[in-house]
This record gives sequence, structure tokens and C-alpha cells, in this order.
Amino acid sequence: MGPQHPSTHGVLRLILEIDGETVTEARCGIGYLHTGIEKNLEFRTWTQGTTFVTRMDYLTSFFNETAYCLAVEKLLGIEDQIPERAQIIRVLLMELNRISSHLVCIATGGMELGATTVMIYGFRDREMILDIYELITGLRMNHAYIRPGGLAQDLPPGAVDHIREFVKKMKKNLPEYDKLATGNPIFKARLQDIGYLDLAGCMALGATGPVLRSAGLPHDLRKSQPYCGYETYDFDVPTTDSCDAYGRFLIRVAEMHQSVRIVEQCLDRLQPGPVMVGDKKIAWPAQLALGPDGLGNSLDHIKKIMGTSMEALIHHFKLVTEGFRVPPGQAYAAVESSKGELGVHAVSDGGTRPYRVHFRDPSFTNLQAMAAMCEGGQVADVIVAVASLDPVMGGVDR
Repeated sequence: MGPQHPSTHGVLRLILEIDGETVTEARCGIGYLHTGIEKNLEFRTWTQGTTFVTRMDYLTSFFNETAYCLAVEKLLGIEDQIPERAQIIRVLLMELNRISSHLVCIATGGMELGATTVMIYGFRDREMILDIYELITGLRMNHAYIRPGGLAQDLPPGAVDHIREFVKKMKKNLPEYDKLATGNPIFKARLQDIGYLDLAGCMALGATGPVLRSAGLPHDLRKSQPYCGYETYDFDVPTTDSCDAYGRFLIRVAEMHQSVRIVEQCLDRLQPGPVMVGDKKIAWPAQLALGPDGLGNSLDHIKKIMGTSMEALIHHFKLVTEGFRVPPGQAYAAVESSKGELGVHAVSDGGTRPYRVHFRDPSFTNLQAMAAMCEGGQVADVIVAVASLDPVMGGVDR
């Protein structure tokens, strides 16, 4: 089945052995979207790495960037020096990203089952979040906005009001998913008892995120190993004990409600301040501006350092072309992405480029559960099971 089947968007191959309509054996064939991102990181400076990692799981860009930057900051030993405002904006963007990722999962999952209205609603709401991304980072996807030491630049004027407006709309729109799908007998009949994976199966296969929480375990790194100040936010971890595709759908809808709560708390906390570490040996680039071609170095800043200080110009040039050195060692940092635990193992040999960076991508780990969920079921139910895992092949193949 595939890699041209609609359920997999053309990049996942499912090798099925069937007896009539019953699946007797199921395996995944991956690698159709391999981009060599982890290898490429070894040939770029630590800061340039964010431009690569943001493209891995392209639906969870901000989680990829944050996890990578947390690992680099751990190696640099500057975790306590990240400005408060930068941490709050990171949390704000990750929670918006969680909503947009879940919306794609619910929308495309609905489309694969023939529930096209769910898809229209999902993409309608996601579009509002992409507008916010574009306002803040200049791009709808692939932002490279979160950098080692902080952020590329501060929020632009009007961003907070724009997000508040979105929160208001989202609070009105989210109950529509319940009306449309949650209690809908056709939708329920299609998802209940499909893609069954209990807690023992999740633990054996390393499944995390909504898949694990649908088996009743409230495991969430934001609570168990907080980062970016998550321990100071008030939110709940939704769970169900249905262990099926329907439970995963309910959890994603409930998580969007919680994310809206966190976004509101972020907006209330924002205070003026820096968004990059004070250490000029790390803070790169010094100033940014929105030019006709997107983001670039601020022309005023370049003129200033070129006209006033030779040392400043040399320093800026070295920082941009060569990058900063990271002390030798290794670090692991993990964040709770919309799909589960996203971990980064970064190794430095003391140079200006990573020696090795490896990602534990939740889509890759969760996809292992495909066989356990599908074998013994119907061919048509394979689609539902894979959709309930919400795998993004950019993250699987990276």
C-alpha cells in the first residue's frame, strides 16, 4: 500500500500481507523523504543548524528548534542566562505550534475517512496560526526563529493584539469539532476500537504523546521534566483509557484547549526585555531587519559598526561566518512536541560546528506501533490506525 496512497501523502510505504480483507502482517517501508539533515548539521555552524532542524518535522518547526537550542545551550552552560522574555515567547510559539499540528492531524485524518467538513474546519483554523507565524518570523513554515541563546528577534508591533484576537476566535471555534465529530455516531463507529494499543504495548514500543496518553498514562515532559519554565504554567494533561483512534482524537482536541490556556498565560506575562543572551560572543546575529527578501542583517546596524568600530565589524564578521565555539562534551535535551517526546543528543568536539547531532523523533518511534495496531484488523482500518499515529515523514526520515 503506497507510497502513493492518500493516507500517507505519498511518502510512506506499508507492506501488508492480507487474507481477504484481514491484515495478517504489516510492515513500514520508510526513507522516501530522506534529507540527510542530521549529517548536514556537521557541516554548518551551531546557529545555522536551526535552519536545518526546523525543516525536519515541518509541522512542528518550533519544537525542533527549541529542542536543538536547549541541547546547544546545555553544552554552552548558559541555560540560566536565557532572558525571561525569550523563554515566554518560546513557550507561546510551541503552544501555537501544538494547536496547528493537531489541527493538521484532525483535518487530514478526517479527510482520509471521508469527513471533508472536518478538514475544511481544521485548515481554516490553522491558517490563522500561520498568519501569526508570518507576522512574527516572516515565514509560514521553516522559521529558524529560535536560536541558541534566545530568539532571532523580538515580537513585532501588534503581535500580542493579533494573538489575543486569535485566542478569542479559537475559543469560539474549538467546540465546533465536538459538535461535528465527537458525538457523531458515524465518526465514532469509524474510530472506536480501531488501532488498539494498550499501555503495555506503548511501553514496549516507546510510544509517547497522544498515543501513550490514550492508554491512560498522563506522561508529559512539560510536567515530568519541565523546560522553558513550564512548571510555572497552569494546565492539565488530558488522558483517556480507550487505547484506540477515537481516544487519540479526543486527546488532541482537549490538548488544543489546554494550549489556548497556556498561550493566554504567556501573553499576560510578557514584559519588555532582551530576547538574546547578553554574551556578545554568542548572541548572533547582532541586529536583524525585515528586508524585501525576508529577514537579514539590519542595514543601520551594519553601517554603524562599519563606520564606528573596526573591532565590532571584525567580531560581527567572525561570528556570522565562523560561529562561536562550543566546549567539548555531549548533552541530551527533550521537549514534549505535539506527537510525543522529541529528544536531541548533541555532541561537540570544541569546534564551531557540531560533531554529531541525533534526534529522537516521536513520529519515527510511534510508527513502530503500526504493525501492533493493524495486524488482525481490516485493510480499511489501516488508514485509521496510521492517521491516529499522526506520523510526519519529514521527521521520520530526516
